[in-house]
Amino acid sequence: MTQTKTAPHRVVIIGGGFGGLYAAKAFAKAPNIDVTLIDKRNFHLFQPLLYQVATGSLSPGEISSPLRMVLRNQKNTHVLLDEVRDIDPATKTVTLTEGSIAYDSLIVATGASHFYFGNDHWQEDAPGLKTIEDAIDIRRRIFEAFEAAEKSDDPVQREAWLTFAIVGAGPTGVEMAGAIAELAHKTLKHDFSNIDTTQAKILLIEGMDRVLPPYAPDLSAKAQESLEKLGVTIQPKSFVTNIDGDNLTIRCNDEEIHVNAKTTIWAAGIRASKLGRVLADRAGAELDRAGRVIVSPRLSLPTNDDIYVVGDLAHFAHQGSRPLPGVAPVAMQEGQYVATAIQKQLQGQEIADFTYVDFGSLAVIGQNEAVADLGFVRFSGFLAWIIWIVAHIYYLIEFDNKLLVMVQWGWSYLTRGRGARLITGEASLVPVKVKTPVTEKVEEKSVA
Repeated sequence: MTQTKTAPHRVVIIGGGFGGLYAAKAFAKAPNIDVTLIDKRNFHLFQPLLYQVATGSLSPGEISSPLRMVLRNQKNTHVLLDEVRDIDPATKTVTLTEGSIAYDSLIVATGASHFYFGNDHWQEDAPGLKTIEDAIDIRRRIFEAFEAAEKSDDPVQREAWLTFAIVGAGPTGVEMAGAIAELAHKTLKHDFSNIDTTQAKILLIEGMDRVLPPYAPDLSAKAQESLEKLGVTIQPKSFVTNIDGDNLTIRCNDEEIHVNAKTTIWAAGIRASKLGRVLADRAGAELDRAGRVIVSPRLSLPTNDDIYVVGDLAHFAHQGSRPLPGVAPVAMQEGQYVATAIQKQLQGQEIADFTYVDFGSLAVIGQNEAVADLGFVRFSGFLAWIIWIVAHIYYLIEFDNKLLVMVQWGWSYLTRGRGARLITGEASLVPVKVKTPVTEKVEEKSVA
């Protein structure tokens, strides 16, 4: 008697970030499961090191891994380069730019972008840092600022070019401020003839009363001390009220402060991807104020247990007094959990609720300076910096990238150089008054 083969269970994963990729990898040896990973980019981006691309320490390829190459040995996994336009829970289909694909289980892991609190027009003057394109744009702005200051003989304009404002003193803001300070005070110190880069002003603006608000107060104090040693000016309890070109308006204790900064970088606030709104409209999902999807203890929609949301798009408030943070380790564990849960469900096994295991938090300030909270112990300085390096090397996806980053960091440590200080893209320098050298007039003489 011939046994009928059951059709494979179709899992569709939207998004190739940490949550989506770790979910896909967890299906590697799953029997009778077909996985389709959809992303509008053909690569996985290691976002925690994106600020190093923006400041010239690393190149984009060193923190990016092609999805097809990462998953090439998984015979049950297909990768599609496309963008999801709609989700229909009734017919269990995902609509793409061209065509559609059916699913039995759906994992949505499309992350979040920066949020300007209703002032999206600020984005042109104060870009955020979420994509490779953002990092390359910010890198261009930073290095063009030094070049423009070199050409200008107007003290006011030169000071504006050498003023860098970072809005938001969370991990991204702190890392950006520290990296720019190291650029100005160490790396570029001897590279220019007409300017003293150590005179650059790096302003870190934070609405709370301290940097790194999610961290313990003693670590925040250590981080602030390290930043100030690097030459960063901390502006706590301050809110940006307007950004108009290179004019920054800040409100602090009912006082209005105006800053002339040619380079402003946005590192405050996140907004969930637009698929959160799609799930709200199509599946009745509930959203929080940031547009994140409020999920069940098993990371599924309360209204649809075959749709899961992981990573920065998920609002998981079933562990502790506040939702889980939007960091890479959370997304990794959520992706792995959902993949395991789907496999257990198909096998009729009991599924426990998701529990995040917190291995600690790390934030780097500069060379030899970082803060670490491992739960059972908190410390800062060189040891925290070494742990930060080891952790980031470990979590890079490909061995090639691990090796390249290790070599680049080692060389940079020895030489204090940054090998990716490239200005690419369309030039956008504002014309500056250039001091022309006086040349002596030479009278032409005829040769007999």
